[in-house]
Amino acid sequence: MVVDGWNAALVLGGIRSGKSAFAETLVSGAPAVRYVATASPGGGDDAEWAARIEAHRSHRPDSWMTEELGAEPQRLATLLTEAKPDETVLVDDLGGWVTAQLDGGTDALAEAVAGLADAVRLCAARLVIVSPEVGLSVVPATVLGRAFADELGLANRAVAEACDAVVLVVAGQPTWLKTPRPTPAPPPAPTPAPEPASTGPTSAGSEASASTTALHEPTLTLPAISTGLVIQPGMDLPMPDEASANLAGARLRGLDVAGGGLGGLSGVVEFAAGTQRRAVPTPWTSVRVLLVHGDHAGGVSAGDSAEEAARRARQAVEDEGPLGILAAEAGASLQLVRAPAGRPIETEDALTAMEVDQALGYGWRLAEEATDSGVDLLVIAACGAGAGAAAAAVTSAVTGAEPVAMLARADAPDGRYDDAAWMVRCAAVRDAMHRTRARPRGARDLLAALGGGDIAVVTGVLLGAASRRTPVLLDGPVGVAAGLVSRDIGGQARHWCLVPDHGGHPTVKHAADVLGLASALDLRLGLGEGATALAALPVLRSALILAANVARHPALAGDADEPRA
Repeated sequence: MVVDGWNAALVLGGIRSGKSAFAETLVSGAPAVRYVATASPGGGDDAEWAARIEAHRSHRPDSWMTEELGAEPQRLATLLTEAKPDETVLVDDLGGWVTAQLDGGTDALAEAVAGLADAVRLCAARLVIVSPEVGLSVVPATVLGRAFADELGLANRAVAEACDAVVLVVAGQPTWLKTPRPTPAPPPAPTPAPEPASTGPTSAGSEASASTTALHEPTLTLPAISTGLVIQPGMDLPMPDEASANLAGARLRGLDVAGGGLGGLSGVVEFAAGTQRRAVPTPWTSVRVLLVHGDHAGGVSAGDSAEEAARRARQAVEDEGPLGILAAEAGASLQLVRAPAGRPIETEDALTAMEVDQALGYGWRLAEEATDSGVDLLVIAACGAGAGAAAAAVTSAVTGAEPVAMLARADAPDGRYDDAAWMVRCAAVRDAMHRTRARPRGARDLLAALGGGDIAVVTGVLLGAASRRTPVLLDGPVGVAAGLVSRDIGGQARHWCLVPDHGGHPTVKHAADVLGLASALDLRLGLGEGATALAALPVLRSALILAANVARHPALAGDADEPRA
């Protein structure tokens, strides 16, 4: 599975549209690429065509391995079905593949197209296929030209159906025509639930955006387009404005209130003031919940199930369950983000290095997209089998804490403790810690060895949010574990985070303490990651409303000038 939600993508475009160059950006992050060239080198009488082939060969990176099908186009289906999950394959292009088989007749070509579509569906590697778009051109004047256009058009349709992403490139500008659809588990109730909104960048729709209720997007898996962003240790990210925070704190001490003031909520006001760079901060008005759904295999998921995690995710996008109900009540948009599943950490790394880089970049782009759409507060939520135990492993590795002490009790559906599942989780985490005891402890190393896709995506979100000066609420183990990892990449990211309530979770309490993030409240709610933050949100907003609207005490009115927003 890949972080952006697609495993096979078809890139369409006209002549000199930039389709091949764009396709190469989709695989640019791969350490090695198998480049499958379909065009025949041709005879010696076509020097211009030979020069084109040579130009294509010369600009490919040295790390790429080239396979030229030549007169054996039938090898393409076999090559795709035999590709391994850790490989990346770029096929350029489908037009050459069709051309090489035109002489065999339409029936044979139709059979080959069907076989190729099946191979695309079965391909375990990350796959990008380039093909000319012939549907927008004039009907060719020759019989052979018409046959080529007809057969390539049919091939494009079959391959597009088999791929889970399709993009059209026009004048170098990509437009995504097809993006993956989520496949959540069906709800447990006997009565069928309504279908969620359609997926894709425009899934919100004008009707939802015009409503005062929460905007729910079942998924928004943005394509992994290369942006030139390099996420690496030592990034210089912005810091909240300390002067504004100090002025806000000083102002609170003179408010005209009957008692001792805002107490522990004073820190919330100072946090908001620093992130907004104004001494009198305003309440957050546009809140987005990022519900990151990523399962973990192996012992860390003992007592959990992928089906239950999918049910929780479906509840949320349908305004049900604690997270969905509270998001709707708060007027917050909720975006379901699918992360790659983590492998069993007791026996192998959770992610590959390439998957880590993709997840970090994906999370960063999610934060950018939210900020660009006007969001002024992000809430991190997570649901996934084994997520809490994986976060405990990361927290233990970063802080040196005893792994067992970081693991919360495993809860059975009837409310009782599942001690057997808890012991399996403990054993899995300890085995993982032993397996990686001599490994480096850098951010990428930890995410690959122990973290999994959900923690990696959230780490990218925290870094991206800090780069856009956007505050983030954390209240669960996945969020705080990502906060710990983010310090190795951009130490400023933690200053943009607020923990509303630790919920009594040992990982959250310990990680928040290490990060220097005092819990604003101590409600000890156990509603699920993200739901606790939304339950606390009205109280946090109340503190900002009071700070902005209550005047100074009359006895202090002349002592100093009132700070301005």
